[in-house]
Amino acid sequence: MSSRGGQVLLTGATGFVGMEVLARYLERGERTVLTLVRAADDAAAERRMRAVLHDLFGTAAERYASRVEAVAADVTAPDLGLPRARREELAERIDDVVHSAASVSFSLPLEQSRAVNVDGTQRVLELAELARERGGLRRYAHISTAYVAGTHAGRFAESDHDVGQDFRNGYEQSKFEAERVVRAHGLPTTILRPSIVVGDRRSGWTAAFNVLYWPLRIYARGLFPAVPALPTARVDVVPIDYVADAIHALCTMPGGIGETYHLTAGTHATTIAELTQLASRHFNMPPPRVLSPEEFAAAARVAGRLERSALEQTAVYFPYFAIETAFDDSCARARLDPAGVRVSPLPEYLERLLDYATRTGWGKRPLSRVDALAA
Repeated sequence: MSSRGGQVLLTGATGFVGMEVLARYLERGERTVLTLVRAADDAAAERRMRAVLHDLFGTAAERYASRVEAVAADVTAPDLGLPRARREELAERIDDVVHSAASVSFSLPLEQSRAVNVDGTQRVLELAELARERGGLRRYAHISTAYVAGTHAGRFAESDHDVGQDFRNGYEQSKFEAERVVRAHGLPTTILRPSIVVGDRRSGWTAAFNVLYWPLRIYARGLFPAVPALPTARVDVVPIDYVADAIHALCTMPGGIGETYHLTAGTHATTIAELTQLASRHFNMPPPRVLSPEEFAAAARVAGRLERSALEQTAVYFPYFAIETAFDDSCARARLDPAGVRVSPLPEYLERLLDYATRTGWGKRPLSRVDALAA
């Protein structure tokens, strides 16, 4: 640890990925974590963070509370909404920044996605730059997404960025643009790109029922017995515990500055055909038909009102079941495998994901993380 504050600045600590990264820093080290939390003031930010700690640790939350400082801030506001003196004070204490805050909505207009994912990244970078000027900043870690690959077909390497791809939505494009901002800034940077993040492979716990969960929920309810997909398309899914373990490991082990790592299933990615068979077995239902987008559109037009409503809510996720991109994670594997941080194929833990989903009514009756792990 440096002679400065030696503290970690974490954004997005109230989000799905960020709260799990926070847990790793608290459980596996002794450093203080500064969390930027959207709130009216520091007292309100502290209340939000205490709720997160209780969700993570239950009655053990007090063991860690003294090492978490919540700072009321807003990545969409100039200077993060912080007075100059406060920014200076934080910069004096920060050695590492982990920027996890993001809008993950696939349906927002591009400009709204940019306001958080691009402009917000720029403001966190400015604070990181201030920390460097004050004699610190060992690493700025940027949590991106493997889907900066956009519509690119074939292998997408960790060193790839702009390969002439288009984008399916404002989320992908804004995250691509955010990476461009990070790369141009000249800080000691590590970029981390998860793919589709699902629940914990031990307990099934998740704080975000999206992407993979939506079509599975519609199928489980018998609302629509088909999916628009390619049977051979690869669904690259990673459990949250792997993602958080990998982020913490890559941010705390020496090296990796200037590198980009895919936190993906890689060669373990599941095909649509395999996923539908697994879901069919779990729910004891006939496998859904796998239709081309054109065939699916025709079938959807004659669906009933309830079915059409469910499909409309799910439509933003359908393109992710016809992807022909293969994410190469060889650089991540070379660093993480020796540390014992390894991804698992989805078939090994899908049952636990679906058990948790059905037990909690697909998020309507959520369990805390600590309760789910104890169940």
